[in-house]
Amino acid sequence: MNPYIDKLYNLSKKSERTIIGLMSGTSLDGLDIAVCKISGQGRDTFCKVSHFATIAYDEATKSKILNVFAKEQVDLKYLTLLNPWIGELHARYINEQLQRWHIDQQSIDLIASHGQTIYHCPSSFHQYSDFNNATLQIGDGDHIAVNTGIITLSDFRQKHIAAGYEGAPLAQYGDYCLFANDKRHTLLLNIGGIANFTLIKKDSLGNDLICSDIGPGNTIMDQYVRKHLNLDYDENGYFAASGQVSEQLLQELLELEFVNQPMPKTTGPELFNLTLLESMLDSLSLSQLDHQDVLATLNKFTALCIVKHIELLDIDAELEILISGGGAYNTFLIASIKNMLVSDINLTIMDQNGICAESKEAVLFAVLANEAVMGGARKKPDNSNLTMGKISLPL
Repeated sequence: MNPYIDKLYNLSKKSERTIIGLMSGTSLDGLDIAVCKISGQGRDTFCKVSHFATIAYDEATKSKILNVFAKEQVDLKYLTLLNPWIGELHARYINEQLQRWHIDQQSIDLIASHGQTIYHCPSSFHQYSDFNNATLQIGDGDHIAVNTGIITLSDFRQKHIAAGYEGAPLAQYGDYCLFANDKRHTLLLNIGGIANFTLIKKDSLGNDLICSDIGPGNTIMDQYVRKHLNLDYDENGYFAASGQVSEQLLQELLELEFVNQPMPKTTGPELFNLTLLESMLDSLSLSQLDHQDVLATLNKFTALCIVKHIELLDIDAELEILISGGGAYNTFLIASIKNMLVSDINLTIMDQNGICAESKEAVLFAVLANEAVMGGARKKPDNSNLTMGKISLPL
């Protein structure tokens, strides 16, 4: 028997597994690396993050990814070459970070790699009658496994699509394992490039989760400040807070078809991007709008999308909202959301067992890898088994 197959079998018998979760989102800020100690499975999962770091992408790496990111027309040769390059880059980041932490590679049971999303294309994004939903993440798992010497699970979103879904959001599976409880309804709100949430009702058995993308998080704001202010993001919403909302632009944004579609639904920077914004500014004769006013409008648009979809859940009982993602630290955005919500909703930035706003998404993929190895006890909403992640073995 291949020794790595034997190792996978024996992992299911361990009381605890050490799994590295990796996440690089649509913000393209870098690679999140979370070392997770995970025991149990399904609703009995317990996870503690022992180490976490974000390795920032340098400008050359960002430029390489932006050459193909969220574009309908790309150089196919370049994309083919970039796929293994990203895998090798992520492997190098892992090796270097383990050295900094003085962690032996042999102590790591698995790596769970989300990869770098290049294009997300649910059927609502295209007009090809022969095709259904699709998504593409690069950073090949074999290259990570070979260059780290650690069994790697990757490409999680393809099983979701194969099962008839849209490949996103996947958060519901890990969210249920980690945050289901019998005391209160819990809403896991992630504000990354795109905003999404998972509603877990108290006493949930996993077949009544509501999980959906709900609109832009930081993506348009980040793209705008990169182009016009030469910054990676609007820290704390500083520029947005100093501007005035353009009600004309805001109304145009709120009338977008996606905003008013029923949940569940998925989206991405393929829709919410500078091209969309600039076409609206042109059509409304607002091209000379001050940068602060544009950012104030975009900030309020993100807040309104989030609040609108929370209200659609129609939860009357006590609700706790745990916020993750980079948007959790946009103080102006969070204040806007709080002001729009009813007062008896408890809204806090996630921080428990080492799982914080920045690390949560990487942790979720570690949990998905744990579920794959432990037998796929996690259920889809229709109660059929759904185990995600392709397995890559080292040499």
